[in-house]
Amino acid sequence: MSEPAERTINMQKHLHPESRAEATHRQIRIPDEAQRGPVVIDDAGYVAGVDIGGTSLRLALSDMNGVVEAKWACSTAGIRNPEAVLELIKNGVQHLLGQVSATHHSLRAVAAGAPGITDVDAGVVIATSYLMGWRNVPLRSMLEDAFNAPVAIDNDVNLAALGEGWAGVAKGVSDFVFLAIGTGIGAGIVLNGQPFRGSNWAAGEIGYMLVPGAPIFAADRGEPGALESVIGGEGIRAQWRNNRHPLNSESPEDLSATEIFDRACAGDISAQNLLQQTSVALSHAIYNIALVLNCPLFVLGGSVGVHQVLYDATQTAVQLLNMRRQPRLVRSAFGTEAQLIGALRLALDTARLFKRPPNS
Repeated sequence: MSEPAERTINMQKHLHPESRAEATHRQIRIPDEAQRGPVVIDDAGYVAGVDIGGTSLRLALSDMNGVVEAKWACSTAGIRNPEAVLELIKNGVQHLLGQVSATHHSLRAVAAGAPGITDVDAGVVIATSYLMGWRNVPLRSMLEDAFNAPVAIDNDVNLAALGEGWAGVAKGVSDFVFLAIGTGIGAGIVLNGQPFRGSNWAAGEIGYMLVPGAPIFAADRGEPGALESVIGGEGIRAQWRNNRHPLNSESPEDLSATEIFDRACAGDISAQNLLQQTSVALSHAIYNIALVLNCPLFVLGGSVGVHQVLYDATQTAVQLLNMRRQPRLVRSAFGTEAQLIGALRLALDTARLFKRPPNS
């Protein structure tokens, strides 16, 4: 993933968000060596990265050296119409440009991602289980019309893998798998330094994987899958509600996956049992993927995947499987920011490909 920009230009994007509207102006910390490479364009300008999620929308603006200048986020709760999401993106980019006192013409490129199967070549979001109603959405052309600038799109997890390979824990690693566990679960697969998307753009949709402990059913395209229902954030949350004893008033009924894992750390037996089930199912998925791809590195990311207690439990479960070629398991360097880092890298690559002539 750290190949020259020409080698990574095919990366596109889709991603996740946050729960309430807010504008921020803090730096994403990228290692110094990453900030120095690659200088995309010699003139002034900015690129925008967009992370579209099922509950929030996140944006970041960087200069042409990849240094983040401003960030913005808003809730997408209850918003599913692509045109409505587009309006939010337009407002967010305008706000970011205002933060740095820049004009619309200084925007050199945009890269965006969504949690679903995405046709990178056509620029179309084919299907996603967490943006209900999104089917064959021509997101790239919609954004190009909105910003009059080059646009690239991809699956959000592919973008997270791009970010980790560019400047994170997978920097310099040619073969690795990024496992994003948030609302659902997906994998960004990198082979020989390049993203692997499959013949129908569905490589990495491991939420549909069948493993011991997961229900045995084949979900329809765009619906949450079997593995996702066990170790995805919403799946963990549903299991907590279903398995909670109705007379146990000390255990809140509605908790997020990360809150459940926090309770496991505090000694809650029910939470510890659910953590154990989750880590074992995740270890089985890692085992199967490692057998097929023989990748030496797995990166845990996403709001749920980076939780320390899940990482520790999964590390133990993987070791107990006694694999012949034990892959290394690490946590994402950027956490929930990985998608934005990858989106900005993709936007920089896109700006280089479509470099404007002087004084344009």
